Parts: sequence; C-alpha cells; structure tokens
Amino acid sequence: MIPHRRRPAVRRAARLVPPVAAAALLLPLAACGNAGELRGAGATPTAVGPVRLWPDLPPVTAPPLDYGESDTRRVPGVRVPEGGVRDVDPVAVVRAELAAVADGQGGADGVDERTARAVRRCGTEPEACPVLRPYYRDLTGDGREELILAVRVADQQVAVRCYLMEDGGLTRVMSTVEQLVSVELAGRDLILRAVSAGIPGYEYRTAWSWDARQGTMLPARDEIVRVKPTPPPPAPLPPAGDPSAGDPSADQPIGDPGAEPEAAAPRTATAPEPERKPGPEREARTAHGPGPEARTAAPAAVAGSR
Repeated sequence: MIPHRRRPAVRRAARLVPPVAAAALLLPLAACGNAGELRGAGATPTAVGPVRLWPDLPPVTAPPLDYGESDTRRVPGVRVPEGGVRDVDPVAVVRAELAAVADGQGGADGVDERTARAVRRCGTEPEACPVLRPYYRDLTGDGREELILAVRVADQQVAVRCYLMEDGGLTRVMSTVEQLVSVELAGRDLILRAVSAGIPGYEYRTAWSWDARQGTMLPARDEIVRVKPTPPPPAPLPPAGDPSAGDPSADQPIGDPGAEPEAAAPRTATAPEPERKPGPEREARTAHGPGPEARTAAPAAVAGSR
C-alpha cells in the first residue's frame, strides 16, 4: 500500500490563508530587508608599490662569509633503536660529538673545555651534568620525531642542537649557541629568544625552520623585538616591632607618653606660685555650681578651723 503524501494538503492550507494575514506576515520580512546590505567602509588608501633603490648596483661575484647555518654533521657511533629517537641517550650523543673532534670541544659551535669535562662526568655526577632535558618534535613534517638537545656552556650561554634520524643513525641538522631568554616550539618551528647586549630593552627572536632543499634547519625569520621591562619586585615588609617599620611605640620611652625626656635641657628654678583662694569670681565660671578649686578648697578650710 502506497502511503498518502501530505505535501498537497499543506499547499491547500496555504491557499486558505486570508490575504490580510498574509500581508501581516510579509511586513516583518520587508522591515528586515536592509539589515544585510553592504555599507561603505570609507576611503581606501592608495596602494604604494616597492621602489627599488640604487638599481645600478653591480652583481655580487665574491661569495659572502659562511656562518655555517646549513652545516650538517653525522654523529659517529650512535645507533637509533627501532623505537626512534626517544630511546637514544642524550648524554651519549653529546659525548660522541666531543670524541669525534681533535680538540674535544665540538668545533667552533661546541662547548668549552670545562663543560666538556662536566659532560664526561654526567654518569658519576648527574646533579652537575650540563645536558638539559631532551625534547622531541616532528620538525621536518615526515611524521617522525627529531631530537632537540641543549647544553649549558660558559658565559651563561646555551648550545641548542637538533638531530634527525637517518639511515639508522643521527645527523645534526641545527646548532647554535646563544645567551637565551627562552626556547619555544610553535608548530614545526623552533623559536629562540636571546638577550641583546648592545640594545637594552630589546631581544633577538629567531625562528628556525626546516628547509627541505638544504636538508637542514635554517634561521628563516630573525628579528629584533622590543620587550616590556619587568617591574622590580616589591620590597619585603619588616618584621613586627622593628623601629624601621614606623611603629610609634618603638621610639617612645616607657611611662607617660607626654612626659619630657630625661636628657632634656634643665629648667630655671622659680618660686612656687601662691595658692589662690576661691572667690566669687571663680565660682561664677561654672554653670552648675562652684568650680573644682572651690569644691576642694572648702573642705580644707573647714579642716583647718577644727
């Protein structure tokens, strides 16, 4: 049995709506018709294209100074287990690089001799080991994690290095030494913030990114950024009872608060002022009876008469 369709019935009900009611339904829709219309945003600034300065400069023929940004180095003697770089001992990686060079310091971007000796003693003196905690992140985008190491070196600097798992071993694809403020991971970028020695109140911010053409990490973005000065910490409050805390009782002698200090200048001796007898003029000063001098002098006079 074919079920009946109710759509024609709905159409018939729509035809039964009075014209006045239909007009009332259309009024709100007409009133809201201007809400979504486009409006002008004001005058558009004129686009200014780049202007090339000194277009007659001769082409560069001599190669510039190589800072070694794209240098890679194979770490000898280190094999990566099947579990990946998380199963590699970071101290063993740094030791292998120290043993691979003649001077024992890892080259120009290596560590100083004192730090190298501390790395060799990491097994017996772990609390003094300069190799920091390792981190892991897919920096190349191939789905495998890379090893990120840091070593504290002389002059409050930190050597940051990244290693790529390749052919069962490790290849170093990044190395730099900076006086770091912080290191951050943003996506596949490694962002280093370093202090600026010549420009107080500013810092260097470098974003190292993987470059597939060079097969290494490159400082893709390097900038000088102004930093907000850190306010000094509030001064600690002095302990209770400390005279420097502003306690008024600390500087006052024990006794009457209004008394003169004992070390005050001596006063000139004067004759005592004769006692003034109460009289009518002193009793008239009070509105509710005689003054205090009259009240105390009267009993004394009576006692004297006895």
